[in-house]
Amino acid sequence: MTDNADGTDSTDGIAEESVERDGGRRSFPGISSRAYEHPADRSALVALRKLTGFDTVFRTLSGMLPERSLRLLFLSDSVRVGEEQFAHLHEMLLDACRVLDVERVPPLYVTQDPNPNAMCIGLDQPIIVLTTGLVELLDEDETRVVIGHEVGHALSGHAVYRTILLFLTSLAVRVAWIPLGNIAIMAIVTALREWFRKSELSADRAGLLVGQDEEVSLRALMKLAGGNHLHEMNVEAFLAQAEEYEAGGDLRDSVLKILNVLPRSHPFAAVRAAELRRWARGRDYQRIMDGHYPRRDGDKDASVSGAFRESAGHFGERVRTSRDPLMKLVSDVAGGAGELGGRLRDFATGQGRSRGTGTKGAGTTDPGSAGTGDGGDDGPGGPSGSAPPPGDR
Repeated sequence: MTDNADGTDSTDGIAEESVERDGGRRSFPGISSRAYEHPADRSALVALRKLTGFDTVFRTLSGMLPERSLRLLFLSDSVRVGEEQFAHLHEMLLDACRVLDVERVPPLYVTQDPNPNAMCIGLDQPIIVLTTGLVELLDEDETRVVIGHEVGHALSGHAVYRTILLFLTSLAVRVAWIPLGNIAIMAIVTALREWFRKSELSADRAGLLVGQDEEVSLRALMKLAGGNHLHEMNVEAFLAQAEEYEAGGDLRDSVLKILNVLPRSHPFAAVRAAELRRWARGRDYQRIMDGHYPRRDGDKDASVSGAFRESAGHFGERVRTSRDPLMKLVSDVAGGAGELGGRLRDFATGQGRSRGTGTKGAGTTDPGSAGTGDGGDDGPGGPSGSAPPPGDR
């Protein structure tokens, strides 16, 4: 029995010897997107679905957005990848689908745009689009990672929400002159962007599973940040930037970080690199590479509560271990609230009175008693019934 990525026990892991190999890289038959999904991706999606009015908007737009229109747009104004056009990209797409065991190969297009970008959109069947800026920026191994990233989006079902995000962003611009209408749309757009930033972390993991070379994945992210100047850049120095970003500054910097990322659809490249490095060096990635992962045929039986617990546990751990001043404040406030709650509980049950009944200056048989003449404040060596310090819960 193995542990699923959502924290539940399962017998759907497969043995290492059943994992196929091709050119030194492994494939993962029947792999579920649960294997690589970032906990924050799932928690943000849950929060998005709870947003007032989102279900109505989602159902309405799902019926309004014509799939055929999207296909005609790219068919008429982009280059469709195949055996006769961008054949090397076609081979990479087939390979990524083989590795992640995606039977229905998404159509792939290259569109003229100097900005390096890629996206996976569509409702019934996802479409993957690469810009010429991206194709010209990355080498073959790095491009394989990006295509794997987009196939990961398709496998996770992210394309539907991305399509709605693109439509609502365009709609928000058109109705900007309507105050209340714009506010309502922007609330959903903001929530969608928060989810999509988290979904990028999941897709980065899928890209690593396809490329199976940590340095290549990190190099691709570094190029997205600094361009095609590898001789001037260093992966470890780039990761050090992320460490400085996450740990540096005061509360003002923490607020500025939030404001800077709000309008973006993607997390910052250095932050993505650091997140991917942590996962690549962790137990979950190695278990997948060893052939132990949740399978799609077990998705219907996956524990929703287990996924929620994992998401909450991930956030709590990040808050406790983060060096960001705002996250430290959140941790301290949460810990302080827990300590206060413990004291109130003791008082309500009478434990607090039994420990501190001595009047000012009076003696007591409890060595940790508050009756020491200082008003009864519990210090670090206070009564054993007090709440543990922040971070010990």
